[in-house]
Amino acid sequence: MKNNNFELNLLAEISKVLTENSNPSDIVLLLSKIFSDFADLSKLSIFIYDENTKLLKDYSKSWVVIDEFHKNFYTDKLYIALANFSQWDFYINDKKFKTLDFKFSGEIKLTKDINKILIPLKRKNKPYGIVELSFSGDISKLLTYEFFIALSVVSYQLSLKIQNTILAEQMQTNIDFHDAMKNIAKIIETQYELNYIIPLIGEMIDRFISEHLVYIFLKNEKNGKIELFWPRACRDKKILSAVSKVNTKSKITLLDDEKIGIFPLIGEKTLLGCIVAHSNVDKLTKNEIEYLEQLSKQSSITIHRAEVYAEVLQHATLDALTGLNNRRQFEMRLKQEYSTAKRQHKPLCAMMIDVDFFKKVNDTYGHNAGDCVLKNVANLIKAGLRDYDIASRYGGEEFAVLLPYTKIEEAFAVAQRLRQSIEKAKIDISGEGDVDVKPISVTISIGLYQFKSEDSLEILYQNADKALYDAKTHGRNKVVIFK
Repeated sequence: MKNNNFELNLLAEISKVLTENSNPSDIVLLLSKIFSDFADLSKLSIFIYDENTKLLKDYSKSWVVIDEFHKNFYTDKLYIALANFSQWDFYINDKKFKTLDFKFSGEIKLTKDINKILIPLKRKNKPYGIVELSFSGDISKLLTYEFFIALSVVSYQLSLKIQNTILAEQMQTNIDFHDAMKNIAKIIETQYELNYIIPLIGEMIDRFISEHLVYIFLKNEKNGKIELFWPRACRDKKILSAVSKVNTKSKITLLDDEKIGIFPLIGEKTLLGCIVAHSNVDKLTKNEIEYLEQLSKQSSITIHRAEVYAEVLQHATLDALTGLNNRRQFEMRLKQEYSTAKRQHKPLCAMMIDVDFFKKVNDTYGHNAGDCVLKNVANLIKAGLRDYDIASRYGGEEFAVLLPYTKIEEAFAVAQRLRQSIEKAKIDISGEGDVDVKPISVTISIGLYQFKSEDSLEILYQNADKALYDAKTHGRNKVVIFK
């Protein structure tokens, strides 16, 4: 222990640390070293009371909430401080004293076995935190009026430093929030694909509240259920149960001691889904809730716009009658699959299909019946293909199919199954004209061709079309491979 004017040295060194450092863990470590030079210090800790979450946090651990035992112990001390801030200045071994008690020797009796001093940190003369000094040796001679005056100055300097840190973090949070809002606004202007948009929104929000887990749920229009869209998994049953109850009238919901927040996504009075923020440690603060509410509103606009665009795009890429890809979309997919097959040296087959004697169906039963036949044939084609096969209405009664990663032998087997299933089908056209008309049957002809590495893009479906022509001119209701 050093006694030569050590209070001034103590203040000088602490001032230097607070001036030159901003990281909380570095500050606590350096302050500990300084106090260790003047006394047998075993530990220095700083705890801050967070008014937003009503929790005590360890300043040195970037605001991580301390364990339950110490939280209760120090929170009790803080409650006393908040209620009686003008009546005490510090604790020595859990007994409160005022600095003036040490101004005159003999007015206060202390034992030699002193191992802990608690000093309040004040903001506007009200305590909001505690500095804990734990010692391993006898420091009774150190406890002078001058020493506690020095500690008061240290408390004042440290309070300013911490308040500036908190203010800087709040300012950075505001900056991050406005950046997130601007970025989501940019997405609104430039992106329409939900598979691209949702991960971006999720990552932006995740960076904004990095200490919380973020989930984005969207409504599945097919089954009406709210399903997880991003990330891939959520195993918290409380969240899944709460999300399933979200509807257009739902407001922000806080669960699990305010550690889980559910923010509905509403677009044009329609439920789109919800955003969930979840923490295993801390509560959502008032500011975070307000920010997430605004981010959810902005995200709702983005998602709603993407869904409207997807609907328009669907009509632009799908054939209105059959629901298959239209010719424009077929040509786009043809380019993609052609490039993939050529780059990866993978097999690719094209299939051209035509409904036999279709003109006779129109002439006999009318165009509505003809449309009914085309819809039924399209549904049978779709049902007979694999998920990754690409079926399109090429024009009139003609259909085009791309079969990626498929050799000609496999394509022939698929084509034969399609031909047989359509030949066996009975198509009910009674609702399209004469109610007494019996179900009718139609057949199809199919031409096949397998892509070769030297082929151009057009050759792929042109050769399949030539094979189709051969099938039509040699009896119909058959599959022909181009040779």
